[in-house]
Amino acid sequence: MENTTVRRLMKYLDASPSCYHATENLKKRLLDSGYQLLRESEVWKLQHGGKYVVIRNDSSLIAFRIPAEVTGGFMMAAAHSDFPALKLREATETESGGTLVLTTEPYGGMIFSSWMDRPLSVAGRVMTDEDGCLRTRLVNVDRDLLVIPNVAPHMNRSINDGAALKPNVDLRPVMGTADDKGKLRAMVAEAADVKEEDILSSELFLYPRIRGTLVGAEEQYILSPRLDDLQCAFTCTEGFLRAAESRSIPVLCVFNNEEVGSGTLQGANSDFLGNVLKRISQAMGRTEEAHLAALAESFMVSADNAHAVHPNHPEYADVNEKVTINGGVAVKFNANQKYSTDAVSAAVFRRICRMADAPVQSYSNRADMPGGSTLGNISITRVSVPTVDVGLPQLAMHSACELAGVEDTEHMARIMEIYFSCTLRRAADGGILL
Repeated sequence: MENTTVRRLMKYLDASPSCYHATENLKKRLLDSGYQLLRESEVWKLQHGGKYVVIRNDSSLIAFRIPAEVTGGFMMAAAHSDFPALKLREATETESGGTLVLTTEPYGGMIFSSWMDRPLSVAGRVMTDEDGCLRTRLVNVDRDLLVIPNVAPHMNRSINDGAALKPNVDLRPVMGTADDKGKLRAMVAEAADVKEEDILSSELFLYPRIRGTLVGAEEQYILSPRLDDLQCAFTCTEGFLRAAESRSIPVLCVFNNEEVGSGTLQGANSDFLGNVLKRISQAMGRTEEAHLAALAESFMVSADNAHAVHPNHPEYADVNEKVTINGGVAVKFNANQKYSTDAVSAAVFRRICRMADAPVQSYSNRADMPGGSTLGNISITRVSVPTVDVGLPQLAMHSACELAGVEDTEHMARIMEIYFSCTLRRAADGGILL
């Protein structure tokens, strides 16, 4: 199946082995599309017709443009740049039985077994001291370097009986012999194009050496690492760049650390988005009251992938809300507000889907199986606007390799194109006009 949007998505996934690369690649695409890079540490001089992007801590991004005429508030969408992975410890190399292994720590809710017996490598960032200036360098040791070997069933007879894996014991990748000690640091320095002695600190993660591919009888599925949530980050960006000008201010957000609760400098629970919105309003000459009025005419789409019904375990899905891959974007509901969707925000999103001529589904966790929270109900505590939680249906969420839909990718890009093209206004009676 030839689908240029999906092909671009797979190139993005392959080029983004860490959250830092994922953010950097989106930044480059925005800059190539005429966006101007802003820095939080500088005074902003924004103009009508201007297009801007700002990065926080190398891993979160907010892009926006100011239309020639603004009569509404902010039309926002948020996804996240991080994904479950094994993070290398600072002192990572250790010898075991004459073999050099690396010590790791799980980041996020991983499926441990999915990382076994496959080629792995290392990517992330290092901080360097270069002529008295501390700088960030992205790193990708672009080769098949490591493997986490399973224990044979001859030695572990319970291996197929749900045996528990201990990260400090079972998830240490093999790098070589004891004689290879110190070579990882040399490889990282070479990949960063710096001297070893100039590296002061690092944040490095393992990643599976698997390229995205299309599978299925009609190539209707995408099989790739990092679909949760780079598929949403990519499609939101795609729609953001395709959108026509409206009279609301479109804002694209890609936050880091969703997988570990978002409570960081660059997470959805930080002041990043709120500060950017205030600075936009100030540059437009809005008073504090006018800024609050603009927020009352704003909206947020929180985009984070959703669980499709598993063909081998349909019992895990709600009996009336069995979301299917390629059946459309899923709107997420939860009675206890783990998802931020309510009747108002669901109606707005479904109206957008009608305008985009795109299918839409409903998703709830089975009532006795509580799910995790996501960006929406976290960001809403910092910037309180009507918010809908949506996601692209997928299987094997949080595995080292995940499965999602080709058609859903294009549907989401089209929906976000229409969404970012809309002007949202409040009618005199409190209704919502799109």
